[in-house]
Amino acid sequence: MTRNEFNLLYAIKKHGIQNYRRMRDLADVSLGYISQAMAEFKERGWIDDDGITEGGIEALLPYKVDSAIVMAAGMSTRFVPLSLERPKGLLVVKNEVLIERQIEQLQEAGIKDIVLVLGYKKEAFFYLEDKYEGVRIVINPEYNTKNNTNTLYLAQRFIKNSYICSSDDYFEENPFEEYVYQSYYAAIHVHEKTDEWYMIPDSKMCIAGVRKSGDDGYIMLGHAYWDQSFSAAFLQILNEDHGVGSYDSVLWEDVLALNLKKLPAMEIKVYPDDSIFEFDSLDELRRFDDDYVNHTHSKIIRNIVNYFGCSESDVVGFKLIKEGLTNSSFIFEVAGERYVYRNPGEGTEAIISREHEKRSLELAKSIGVDPTFMHMDAKAGWKISHFVDGIRVPDYASFDDSKRVLAVMRELHGRKLSVDWEFLPWDEAAKIEEILRTEKGGIADKGFDELKANVEKCYERTVGDGVEMCFCHCDTYAPNWMLTDRGDTILIDWEYAGNADPGCDVGTYIMDSMWEVEDAERFIREYCQDSFDETLLFHHLAYTAILSYYWYVWALYREACGAVMGESLYNWHVMAKRYSKYLVKEFNL
Repeated sequence: MTRNEFNLLYAIKKHGIQNYRRMRDLADVSLGYISQAMAEFKERGWIDDDGITEGGIEALLPYKVDSAIVMAAGMSTRFVPLSLERPKGLLVVKNEVLIERQIEQLQEAGIKDIVLVLGYKKEAFFYLEDKYEGVRIVINPEYNTKNNTNTLYLAQRFIKNSYICSSDDYFEENPFEEYVYQSYYAAIHVHEKTDEWYMIPDSKMCIAGVRKSGDDGYIMLGHAYWDQSFSAAFLQILNEDHGVGSYDSVLWEDVLALNLKKLPAMEIKVYPDDSIFEFDSLDELRRFDDDYVNHTHSKIIRNIVNYFGCSESDVVGFKLIKEGLTNSSFIFEVAGERYVYRNPGEGTEAIISREHEKRSLELAKSIGVDPTFMHMDAKAGWKISHFVDGIRVPDYASFDDSKRVLAVMRELHGRKLSVDWEFLPWDEAAKIEEILRTEKGGIADKGFDELKANVEKCYERTVGDGVEMCFCHCDTYAPNWMLTDRGDTILIDWEYAGNADPGCDVGTYIMDSMWEVEDAERFIREYCQDSFDETLLFHHLAYTAILSYYWYVWALYREACGAVMGESLYNWHVMAKRYSKYLVKEFNL
C-alpha cells in the first residue's frame, strides 16, 4: 500500500466518506487523487457507499499499532528534588498525573496493550494495572546501572508495531493513532541553539544523521513509533550486544545514531510548537504549570521554605551533586546564595541515629572541622549546609593530599572530645548480620564465615592494646573530604560519628584507597609520627580489615533493602579479605 493509499483509507476509517475537499484535508492528498483512488478502493473491496469494509480493515492490518512501551524505570536525576520523593511520571501537571494522561491518550487512540517498564520506586506505579485494563508491568532491576536500552531489551517480547514512550511527556493534543504507516521519531522545528538531539533529514524527511546540540533544525521531542521491520532490526542489535554490554550506558537514541545504515528508514514527524513538552527541571515545569511556582507538593521544598522563611518561588537552581551510597544531595539557591540539601536514603533509619549525627555535626562545626553545617532535622534526617565552591576530593595517589587529611584527623582525635554513644564497627557488623540472617533471607557469600573468623582474630588482637577511644568521624573516605586551593581541608557527612577507635578513621581512608599494605604503612607512619611502633601499625592495619568488613556487611544489608551498591560491595569484600589474611599470616594469629 502506498502512503497516499494508506492516508486516504485510514481517513475513511476514522471519519467515514466525506466531501472531497474535507477528505483532502484529512488525508493530505490532492483532489485529483481522491477521485481516482475512491474508484480503485471500491474495485478492491476496501470501501463501499457506507464507508470502509472488512476488506479495507484487513488491508490496513499490517499498519495497526500492537502496543505501547512506556519507559518509567529511571530516577530522573535532573528533576531533583521532586524525583527524590516520587517518580517523575507520577507528577501532577495541570491537575492530571503525567503517566495517567498518556495512558488515557493511548487508549483513546485504540492502543489497548500498554507495557510499563519500571525500576525506581516501582511500587508507586502498581495501582495502574488495576486502574487501566490492558496495562501490564515489566521490571527493570538494573535501572540504576544501565540506561533505557536495557528497558527496551527487557520489553522486547511486546515490541512489534509499537509506540516507544517516556512516562514524563505531556502532549497538549493526543498524538497517537491506531494505525501508522511507517516508523518515525516525533520532532519540533527549533530556530535557536539548544543541547537537544538534532535529526538531520534526507530528501524524504527520514533521519540521515543525528547530532547532539545545534542551532536551527529538528530536535527529538516526545515519542517514537517502531514498525515491525524497524523493531526486528533494532532488537537484533540489542540482542547481539547484550552479552558485551557496550550499549548498557547509552540511550536507545545513541544506538539509533550509531546504526542508521543497518536500520530501516525512520521518518522525522514534525509537530507544531508547544504541542509536546518534556520537563527536565523543576524550573521548566514551573514555567509550564503555575501551580508549581508556589506549591510543588514537595516535603523537601517545604522543609527549605520553613527553614529560610521564604516562599517556594524563592527556591530555585536545583542540581543533583551527589547520589551517594546512603543519601542523595542537591544544590539549591535562595536569594542568590547556594546551599546543599541532604536527603536521607530509604532504610538508613534502621542503622543510623540522626540524633547522634546532629550532635556530631555541631561538635565538628565548633572545632572548625566542618564549617559548612547549618541545620539538621534529627527526626527526619534531612540537612542543609553551605555550598563551598572550588573544591576537590583528595587524590589517593597524592601523599601531599594524605598529609592534609591526616592533619585534620590528628586535630580531631587530639581534641579528646567525647559523646555519649559509640561506634563499634565489629559489634555493629554483628547486629547487621543478624538482620540479614533473620529478616532479609540470609547471606549468599559462601566464604562469609571464613572471612568473619579472620577479621575476628584481628579484632581480638587490638582489644586492650592501649589505643584509647575518642570522638571520630568513622566514614573518612575521599568523597567526604573537601580540599580547596585556599588550603582548607573540610570533613563532611558525620552520620557514623561517635566515640570510636581512631583506627576507624585511619582504616576507612585506607580501605577506600584500595592500597596495598606497603602504602597503608606509609599512611599510618604519617598519622602516628613520633609515636609509631609495631603495635600501632598492627592496630591500624587491623582496623582497615575491620572497617572493610563492616562496610561489606552494611552493603549486603543495603542491597537487601533494594539499593544498588555496585562495585563498592566487591571492593570492601576485597579489602577485608586482603588485610585480614595478611595479618593472620604475618602475625601468626
